[in-house]
Amino acid sequence: MTPYARRGVHGQTVETLARRVLSGEIPEGATLDLVALQSELDVSLTALRESLKVLAAKGMVDARQKRGTFVRARADWNLLDADVLRWQFAGGTSTGADLGLLRSLGEVRGIVEPAAVRLAAVRRTDGDLVALDAALTAMGEDEGGAAHAVEADLAFHRALLAATHNELLERMEMVIESGLAHRDEIVHSSPHGQDPVPSHRAVLDAVRDRDPDAAERAMRALLDQAVRDLDLVHGSGAEAVEVSGGSGTSRASETARASETARASKESQTSTASEAAK
Repeated sequence: MTPYARRGVHGQTVETLARRVLSGEIPEGATLDLVALQSELDVSLTALRESLKVLAAKGMVDARQKRGTFVRARADWNLLDADVLRWQFAGGTSTGADLGLLRSLGEVRGIVEPAAVRLAAVRRTDGDLVALDAALTAMGEDEGGAAHAVEADLAFHRALLAATHNELLERMEMVIESGLAHRDEIVHSSPHGQDPVPSHRAVLDAVRDRDPDAAERAMRALLDQAVRDLDLVHGSGAEAVEVSGGSGTSRASETARASETARASKESQTSTASEAAK
């Protein structure tokens, strides 16, 4: 879904104002000088007011008689709005605020995606598997560079949420994607990034086998690796080695263990069923 605020001069005005508010350049409680902003941004007063309506809808600004238009307290902002998340990440990839927000989103993913993948393992259709297979195939392609890798990763997680067949969980993609895309841009553009295919394949294999327990374990392993990847990119020396679990614990080995655990669990269940049948 393409965010509304990206479109045209109006969109540029919205984004400029939003980033100034989110960065603190225009602080909470500040009253906006619309005439000065109109002149600085070279837009009509009508266009400026329309742009501010977008931010008002996201809880960032408000207008009152005698006070004018002012920035609301951060507690009132819709921080889960896809545009608000994107604006916070725009303009930098390594600030402490960026990393803090990425880790907060990582915690949200740790709550949502393991539970979602359990539903996907139970409810997935053949069509869902086609979408997941296509995304995994794209993830393994070398052409297209970091941008292609980011889009393939997003497509995979989007397809997983769709496979839950729960429309509210599907909408969580708008929250997850902003942070995931930003994290992927950092990791896939770094020489420290590791191959994402094995960890995602472990998740897909468990979903294909309709094994919710294995799917949840594989997803948790994937998310743990995502945290280590980010820390490796931003860490250095001994800290990076410690985060990675030693001198080169690879994503492939992590997910191989997850796949092996899933296979062992499935074989055990099959054996138990056979014994019961006898």
